Amino acid sequence: MAHPKRKQSKTRRNKRRTHVKATAPQVHVCKETGISHLWHRAYYDDDGNLYYKGKLAISAE
Repeated sequence: MAHPKRKQSKTRRNKRRTHVKATAPQVHVCKETGISHLWHRAYYDDDGNLYYKGKLAISAE
């Protein structure tokens, strides 16, 4: 297996890693309930009802 001849400098290492970063999750506020949730995810309101795309998917009886 090949080994590097010289140690790679911190500058070259950091240049390679410039595109590696964490992104904040996209949060959406529902127009129906006013609850913030992740995009394209189902979410529960305070009463226990399950919503998806602003529509009631499963009601809590």
